[in-house]
Formats: sequence, structure tokens, C-alpha cells
Amino acid sequence: MNKVLFFAHLRDVVGAEFLSLDAAGKTVAQLKSELCEKYDLPRMETVMTAINEEFSSNDEVIHEGDEVAFIPPVSGG
Repeated sequence: MNKVLFFAHLRDVVGAEFLSLDAAGKTVAQLKSELCEKYDLPRMETVMTAINEEFSSNDEVIHEGDEVAFIPPVSGG
């Protein structure tokens, strides 16, 4: 199992701070695609991804027990 964390507007759309999912063996891009379909997540192409607190690319493979975080860009004013 993997802990998948959501921040900012993604948390609001999913309705939870994190989900426990079986994402092992999938790439970040595959997981993003599945989550977009299930939760209709907006603007995932601009979202940064971290695996075990290190930024990752869309082709990074997720392993059993990895913690995945989706972090949207932050704007201020």
C-alpha cells in the first residue's frame, strides 16, 4: 500500500488529506491519470510530485510503501 497525500485545492476536490492506495509498479503519470478519472482533479499537469519527500518526474516508478505527495503550484499576493 501507498500513502498518497494531497495539498491545497487537490485536498478539497478529493475530500481527504490522504488516501491509502495500491500504486506500486505504476508510474507517477499513471497514478495521476487514474486519480484524474476517479476524482476529476483539475490541472494535474502543473502539479509537482514527491516520492518519499523527494521531487519526482512523471516517469518515476512507485514502489511498495512509498509515500506520494501531489503539490500544486502556490501563488501569493
